Amino acid sequence: MASAPADAGPPGTAPTSPRALRKVVAASLIGTTVEWYDYFLYGSAAALVFGKVFFPESDPLTGTLLSFLTYAIGFAARPLGALVFGHYGDRIGRKKLLVVSLLMMGGATTLIGCVPGYNTIGIAAPILLTLLRVVQGFALGGEWGGAVLLVSEHGDARRRGFWASWPQGGAPAGNLIAVGVLSLMTTLLSDEAFNSWGWRVPFLFSAVLVGIGMWIRLAVDESPLFKEALARSERRKAEQGAVEQPPMLAVVRHHWRDILVAMGARMAENISYYLITTFVLAYCVDHLELGKQTALNAVLIGSAVQFCLIPLFGALSDRVGRKPVYFVGALGVGVWTWFFFALLDTKSFPALVLAVTVGLVFHSAMYAPQAAFFSELFATRMRYSGASIGAQFSSVAAGAPAPLIATALLSGYGTSTPISVYMTLAAVLTLVALLAARETRGRDLAAVEPGAPEDVRPTAGKAATTRR
Repeated sequence: MASAPADAGPPGTAPTSPRALRKVVAASLIGTTVEWYDYFLYGSAAALVFGKVFFPESDPLTGTLLSFLTYAIGFAARPLGALVFGHYGDRIGRKKLLVVSLLMMGGATTLIGCVPGYNTIGIAAPILLTLLRVVQGFALGGEWGGAVLLVSEHGDARRRGFWASWPQGGAPAGNLIAVGVLSLMTTLLSDEAFNSWGWRVPFLFSAVLVGIGMWIRLAVDESPLFKEALARSERRKAEQGAVEQPPMLAVVRHHWRDILVAMGARMAENISYYLITTFVLAYCVDHLELGKQTALNAVLIGSAVQFCLIPLFGALSDRVGRKPVYFVGALGVGVWTWFFFALLDTKSFPALVLAVTVGLVFHSAMYAPQAAFFSELFATRMRYSGASIGAQFSSVAAGAPAPLIATALLSGYGTSTPISVYMTLAAVLTLVALLAARETRGRDLAAVEPGAPEDVRPTAGKAATTRR
């Protein structure tokens, strides 16, 4: 029997038109940009100002360490968000949960801009800050999986890596806006004014961005793959009286190897990103005693380059495979970390830009194919849970403590060498996970079966084969 066209939906659904696909991609990109703006804004502010505002009685490096601790706590909520959003996203749909996550993230970020400092309300200030960071983490834990799946399940298999990489562009775009707004405020205001009230403006600005994101996100349709899978499930329930296992339990039972692969693949990607874009600010300002603006501008330039590269690496993964592109990125950050800090230590702005930009090039090679790669690992009715659990549970061990560990190592040893060792070990873990993974390029998402992720129907132009 001939295969369905590569741009067709699953049986019983109409093909996704190019216009509809572009609309879904735009909605996912803008939504993820807003959410990552909110999330990264906290990290940048933690590196630059939260130590002074919420922990003023500590010395600068200790204050930064404490503010990074509140930053890391947000990651602890991400697995919980992955479980809750994954469960309901696999039960009632991707779109509804994406709307909820955007509202939660935007509300928490706006409220952070309203929290009084330690000198005003004492210990209640860092407590409120931490609670709102937990809400941010919970929301982001559910956002990522839904955004990339909505695009992956609308798009065609031949170009899934390219289309699914666009929501990934929300990370550098969000960081670009967050760092850009902070950079603007530090340029316009004195240090005293920025530390007093100027840092709050970017957080309050989140309310405007959330309104734009909601307007666009509400206009897209639910995933056709999910609607078809849900209809099949309802038919089975009506005909056989079968009761579905909760998605979280089903994915752990049938796809536990794939979850471990996703978690391992995230280690180098997650740790490297937060060292390159967040810890670098504290390293430059507190350790090298450079100006805030210098460090912010280096991250701005690197993030702009990364935003342009992500769809290119996504398209490359459609040609050569997810694993080779990802592998080069992991190997690259493991090696580049030894040059990264050496370039920073020169205190030269061109060297700073080179260090950050090349680091983000290697990160892009991992991050771009990640959306399609993780989507292709799991069956449709447990895909939201599987992709979210694999991505977010690893973040607790990877991105959450990365700036905290790096700051502690710098404080304890006074040199960046232990931090480079830490990054290299993370790269080794990711390379091992990739070697254990199957190549997923070209998988038909409708044909990935629970319990047998390797049993897939190839896309158009390939003979249909099934391994048992």
